[in-house]
Amino acid sequence: MPKRKAAIAVGGVAALGAAALLLPHANASQDGNQASGATGTARTLKAADASDLAGQLQKILGDAFAGSYYDSGKQQLVVNVVNGDDNVIVQAKKAGAVVRQVANSTAELKAAARTLKTRATIPGTSWAVDPRTNKVLVTADSTVTGAKWDRLQSTVRSLGSGKATLKKSAGTFKTFVSGGDAIFSQAQGGNVRCSLGFNVTASDGSPAFLTAGHCGVAAKEWSDSEGGQPIATVDQATFPGAGDFALVKYNDPNTQAPSEVDAGNGQTVQINQAAEATVGTAVFRMGSTTGLRDGQVTGLDATVNFQSETSPNGVDTVTGLIQTDVCAEPGDSGGSLFTQDGNALGLTSGGSGDCTSGGETFFQPVTTALQATGATLGNGGAGGNGGDGGNGAGGEAGAGGEAGAGADDQAGAGDQAGAGAGAGGEAGAGDQAGAGGDRIGGGADPSAPAGAPGSGAADDGASSPAGSH
Repeated sequence: MPKRKAAIAVGGVAALGAAALLLPHANASQDGNQASGATGTARTLKAADASDLAGQLQKILGDAFAGSYYDSGKQQLVVNVVNGDDNVIVQAKKAGAVVRQVANSTAELKAAARTLKTRATIPGTSWAVDPRTNKVLVTADSTVTGAKWDRLQSTVRSLGSGKATLKKSAGTFKTFVSGGDAIFSQAQGGNVRCSLGFNVTASDGSPAFLTAGHCGVAAKEWSDSEGGQPIATVDQATFPGAGDFALVKYNDPNTQAPSEVDAGNGQTVQINQAAEATVGTAVFRMGSTTGLRDGQVTGLDATVNFQSETSPNGVDTVTGLIQTDVCAEPGDSGGSLFTQDGNALGLTSGGSGDCTSGGETFFQPVTTALQATGATLGNGGAGGNGGDGGNGAGGEAGAGGEAGAGADDQAGAGDQAGAGAGAGGEAGAGDQAGAGGDRIGGGADPSAPAGAPGSGAADDGASSPAGSH
């Protein structure tokens, strides 16, 4: 039997704007690296190096460290410090960072977030620390009105004008189904579609991939073609709670799963390592519905409260996410978030808006998913080229994915096989293989939480009757 070769690809047409930014430099670093920290002058850093430096300074500065962000225009790391300790400032400057004194400490902002959790865990809300404003950014979607809005507004005001800011989003927080190559499954009366994020090697040495947890909760077995035979099986899945990620193992131990992302138009980006996200970093997202899109990280350790699709008055809360201004639509869940120089950052979970009006999109950090599952980033295949066997998800939409055991597409983070996903997904633009970011259709339980198993509302329907995630 020929060995299956799986590639991470996208099933849609890449957005021209993002492609223009990424493709000419697909294997180049994002910025230069001129170290001059010894003199206390801010260093010019690559985004990944800025993230590493931020982690080091957090340990060195202790309680004086109040967050950091990456100034992509100047290619410098900006570090917030409190207490006005001259020694702290000198240490940060010598390390090569730009130092900014702020009023709120990390502990104070975390306390504000805990208050929000206790008093304002309302479906359709989110909050994350924004180091650029040194405040907690609280967002409410279009469903938060009346008494709910009054409650949220009152809670934010109680934190003090200098601790948090509140804004409204025109869209609705929901999980997105798709991203990267599409993968498919059958669940409770309908087809489910999600996307593959990154190929990995499981702790037992077998080839696998990461995708959205709500996809892994929605269905156990996944195929690389709609209605096709399963090629991968969920090993672990987390959603809701402390993350939105799933480890899915290829059924064929000889599957070759290269560590790369197909950026469309025959271009690929080699994924070199998993990295921590930094606010301000320029990022790219690949999705089977909307293709290649770009933006930047706007918040870390975000908490998102999705309306439960299984309980009319319930809420599915997910913590520890990366917040961005990259657009996404149903069908993009589970897709890959990465940097131009090949750092894997996240897996598409959910958000509000679309790629016409914009909005917020949240991602599961890859580093957290790897640590929780014990997997490692990279090729888990048994060597050898093997055939293209099994073209599937990657083969869709010509994204160049080869028979990826589902590797191409991962269950989209908000799309869950939704056991009762929305009745009949609408044909999603840019859907591939006909499944295109649809959500599970077929008599889904309208009360099911977006992106929760069985949820259908979050995904745009692909042409398939049961909607993908």
